[in-house]
Amino acid sequence: QVQLVESGGGLVQPGGSLRLACAASGSGVTSYAMGWYRQAPGNQRELVALISSGGTANYADSVKDRFTISRDNAKNTVYLQMNSLKSGDTAVYYCNANRRGLFNIQYVYWGQGTQVTVSS
Repeated sequence: QVQLVESGGGLVQPGGSLRLACAASGSGVTSYAMGWYRQAPGNQRELVALISSGGTANYADSVKDRFTISRDNAKNTVYLQMNSLKSGDTAVYYCNANRRGLFNIQYVYWGQGTQVTVSS
């Protein structure tokens, strides 16, 4: 079982920065791919950034060159550094853990979410 707890959200002005953190606990966390998703009211939940267990990162086009995902395996924590924030980045941000185990069984876990609001 894996538990995920997000933190670091808040209110920021356009052009500002925030750093989100996802603290993970449980067994074998370092073997999971970790992702950040976001969901605004009336919208589908969308992938923002993904980092593999090996450290390879991928980003949605809308955040590429502005956001950076990283992981600190010693702390079992994944970060999302968000720079040059825009009003369109306003959403609840969720942490996700995903892996496939024995017989290709998928394990998926979600955090509770943290609110990011970009407004002047």
